[in-house]
Amino acid sequence: MTLRNLTLLLLFSLFAGCMKDDAWIREHRQLENVQIASGAMFIVNEGNFMYGNATLSSYDTLKRAVQNDLFYKVNGLPLGDVAESMTIWKSKGYVVVNNSGKIYVMDVSNGKYTGKITGLTSPRFIHFINDQKAYVTDLYAGKISIVDPTTNLVTGSIPCPSHPSTEEMVQFGNLLFVTCWSGDKTVLVIDTEKDRIVAEIATGLQPCGLVLDRYNKIWVLCQSLPGNSSTNIAKLQKIDPSTKIIENSYEFPATAKPVKLVIDGPGENLFYLLGNDVHKMSVLADQLPDKPFLALQSKLLYGLGLDPHNGNIYVGDALDYQQSGIITRFSASGKLLDSFKSGIIPGRFCFQ
Repeated sequence: MTLRNLTLLLLFSLFAGCMKDDAWIREHRQLENVQIASGAMFIVNEGNFMYGNATLSSYDTLKRAVQNDLFYKVNGLPLGDVAESMTIWKSKGYVVVNNSGKIYVMDVSNGKYTGKITGLTSPRFIHFINDQKAYVTDLYAGKISIVDPTTNLVTGSIPCPSHPSTEEMVQFGNLLFVTCWSGDKTVLVIDTEKDRIVAEIATGLQPCGLVLDRYNKIWVLCQSLPGNSSTNIAKLQKIDPSTKIIENSYEFPATAKPVKLVIDGPGENLFYLLGNDVHKMSVLADQLPDKPFLALQSKLLYGLGLDPHNGNIYVGDALDYQQSGIITRFSASGKLLDSFKSGIIPGRFCFQ
């Protein structure tokens, strides 16, 4: 971080309590005009907890050009404390900033701030039901917030009794499936027309990643809890969303800690991180893969993304959690394409 950026960040920390973000932007017009390519992808860099150094990067895959600290350069406003995820809806990017309790909204063509969603406790992910309604999960709130994207206002909530932590979401018809992550073992089923929980599915410990395959089966990655025991096993489970029954459950070795479940564009292959490796598994397979798809020597694999258009694989290396992370890109067949630096702790990828 440059001295200029650090100075502005400290000033922002001092005056953020009494100055709205849009006012801050008007007062700090040392901004850059940026054009983001229509096929560019975004990298959500978490930053360090309580440091307020989360950032957003964009990557032009055709020109192989990266723009780091994008949100700050364009808006003169630090992104905030712990950026968790990003979702694109109708040409707008919604960046969920977990510990800051807000979601920034920006134009994906130039990165310019267009608004924000507040009134959230510790938001994690946003999922759009339609133009007038979106759901936001939360780490601590014990509810799922309902947001109107036309006004960026919280209009209601779905109480989640006994489930204080909600995480990733995937939709099947009018049903939304939601993982309950921190210390939990449940996937909630929500009727998106009535905005209420209609079922709960008991899963393995700490369900996190959630994807829908081409055969309309839902896959959930259960991380397990810290520590090791015969009952504390990470699992990959397949759910039939029509019956809400777990059809298959695949157990990892006792010490395995898989993370970041994603699926390719056609919905045929699952990918996840395990140790220093990227693993690939067909949704038709009857067992977990016995060897990695990509065996890497990274210091700390943290982020994983798949371009739904061409199958390119993006792997984020957080290195030591302190310096700028490194993104390595592979083709769908596993060929090394390139690598570049991003922000601190690259955790999520968002594709247009």
